[in-house]
Amino acid sequence: MAVTRLTDCSSATDYHMSQRESDMVVKRVRMAKRIWVVSATEQRIMRAGSSMRAPYGLEIIESCLNCPHREDRLFCNLSPPAVQRLSSITAPSTYPKGATLFVEGQTPRGVFILCSGKVKLSTSSADGKTLILRISEIGEVLGLAATVSGKPYQATADVLEPTQANFIGRNDFLSFLRENGEVAFRVAQQLSENYYHALDEMRTIGLSHSAGEKLARFILDWCAQHDQGNGEIRAKLTLTHEEIAQMIGASRETVTRLFADFKKRHLLEVKGSTIVIRDKPGLEKLLTD
Repeated sequence: MAVTRLTDCSSATDYHMSQRESDMVVKRVRMAKRIWVVSATEQRIMRAGSSMRAPYGLEIIESCLNCPHREDRLFCNLSPPAVQRLSSITAPSTYPKGATLFVEGQTPRGVFILCSGKVKLSTSSADGKTLILRISEIGEVLGLAATVSGKPYQATADVLEPTQANFIGRNDFLSFLRENGEVAFRVAQQLSENYYHALDEMRTIGLSHSAGEKLARFILDWCAQHDQGNGEIRAKLTLTHEEIAQMIGASRETVTRLFADFKKRHLLEVKGSTIVIRDKPGLEKLLTD
C-alpha cells in the first residue's frame, strides 16, 4: 500500500544544544519521532477537499480553503488569495498525546498552525525544573518568533491531547510574509498578543503574595469562559497537579494541599476532570488578601 508520511520530527542530530542539556532533550526527541501514514486512496479523498477520520479520532482539516473555523481564527482569517497561497505551502499533520512539536534550543524548522487540540509551551532549566508558559489555543501559530528571527525555539511544545498542527517550513513561511503585507500584519498582531500574555504571566508569578493567590487566579482565568449563568461556573480541567504547579511556579504538593483546602472551604468542587466554582467571590477575595 502506498503511503505518505505527514509528520516526521527531526532527529537528535538536528538539535544544537549544550552538552548539559542533551540528556533531557534526547527523551523528548524520541517522543517527537511519531508518524502518521495514510493510504493513497485516502490521500485522493483529502485532496478532493472531503474530511476524513485520522487516528486519535480527529477529523482532518486538509486545506485552509475548506477550514470550517476560518472566521474564528486570527491567522486563518485572511483574504482568499492569501488563504490559497497559505494552503499551498501547508502540510496537514496529526500528533498523539505526548508528542513533541519542537524543543527549546532547537534551530527553527518552521511554524505549526494549531487547528485542533491543545499544546503546552514550557521552558526547563539544566537541573530539570520546568515552567509551563501557557496552553496554546486553537488558531495559534506556534514557533512564530523563532521562525521569523532565526533564533532557536525559546520553548518546548508538547501535545496534551490528539492534535492537528499543520506545518509550514521556514523558507516558505518567510517568503509568504514577504509576498503578503496582510499576513505580516497578522503575524505582528500575534507576536504582540504573545508579548502581553508573557507580561501577564510574569505579574502572576512574580507579584503574587502566596501560592494560594496564584492558584485562585489560575482557576478563575481557566474558568472565565465557562460561566453557565446559573450561579455555577464549571470547566473541564485535564491538567495534572504537577502541570498546574509548573504553570504557577509552585510544587505539586502545594497544589494538592491547596485544592484540598479550597474544597474544604467550599470554594470549589472537583468531579473527575471537571472543576466547579462554588464561591467565586471567595476565590476573588484571595487575590486581594
